[in-house]
Amino acid sequence: MLGDDAELTTAVCAAQDGDETAFRTVYRAVHPRLLGYVRTLVGDPDAEDVASEAWLQIARDLERFSGDADRFRGWAARIARNRALDHIRMRGRRPAIGGDETELTGRAAESDTAGEAIEALTTDSTLSLIARLPQDQAEAVVLRVVVGLDAKSAAETLGKRAGAVRTAAHRGLKRLAELLGDDPESGSGLDALPPQREPRRRAVTSATVTHTRARTQKDM
Repeated sequence: MLGDDAELTTAVCAAQDGDETAFRTVYRAVHPRLLGYVRTLVGDPDAEDVASEAWLQIARDLERFSGDADRFRGWAARIARNRALDHIRMRGRRPAIGGDETELTGRAAESDTAGEAIEALTTDSTLSLIARLPQDQAEAVVLRVVVGLDAKSAAETLGKRAGAVRTAAHRGLKRLAELLGDDPESGSGLDALPPQREPRRRAVTSATVTHTRARTQKDM
């Protein structure tokens, strides 16, 4: 475990001991990618609010988390997904699922289509193109490429088999490559992160979350 992952693991451990500066470090490292995932599920208008709800739960439950940076990203993604699905149910809407996910099981992904599709995307175009994928492919691509989860962690987040997630991601990336051929504004290179937006009025910032976390601990 090297570089950023080691730093994130250290920050998570310190945040669990009540270090608010460390929690802000965790928030800054994970939030842009997590917000990108939430946008895939609920769309732009509601993404900030849903992500804020997810961070409030992350702050509240952090002491019970166990693991390194990879496991933390997966744990945070599961919380965000649950909050997004709750939001969808409350609004009486469903994400657009494309195709039968069971047909993905057991099919091996080919070599690295990710490199071909992802390197051609730009930061601004990433989510708009991913939003055009079937939901299962969109989630797999965002979890693997944007959030940075391995196939096992992504599968745990989605409640599927790792092979199904690999294949969904492969199909999604292949489709992205096709979409890029139709998109004259898609430049070259990818930051792999969705653009970070200014928080909406109701959005919760890292400072708000750490304040809530401290208050919650005092009440326990």
